[in-house]
Amino acid sequence: MARILVVEDNSLNIKLFCDLLSAHGHDARPVTDSRVALDEAMSFRPDLIITDIQLPYVSGLDLIRAIRREPVLAEVPIMAVTAYAGQGDGERILATGAQAYVSKPISVARFVQEVSALLPKTPAL
Repeated sequence: MARILVVEDNSLNIKLFCDLLSAHGHDARPVTDSRVALDEAMSFRPDLIITDIQLPYVSGLDLIRAIRREPVLAEVPIMAVTAYAGQGDGERILATGAQAYVSKPISVARFVQEVSALLPKTPAL
């Protein structure tokens, strides 16, 4: 079971993401206020962070930059979710420090596939 921090200001999206993650056996912690997301990440110590890019207060890009500056979080994979995937946005998101991004509206299959690809593989017993 992976610990996954989900930073999203839209209540429907956060419910969808957390329900999907829980259905796949993960411990999903929702954060709806980007101003507390970094503190939550520091205390929760997630295996993966999923963040919206268009957030009030602290943008997803600024949040990714802040996460990358924290030594205990610097190696945690980040998946960005955005409704505005225009020309060059993907490259800009990845250059900021995310390992992947998914456009909204999300494809459930693609979302689950990206999450699985980003989580550390555990050896089979």
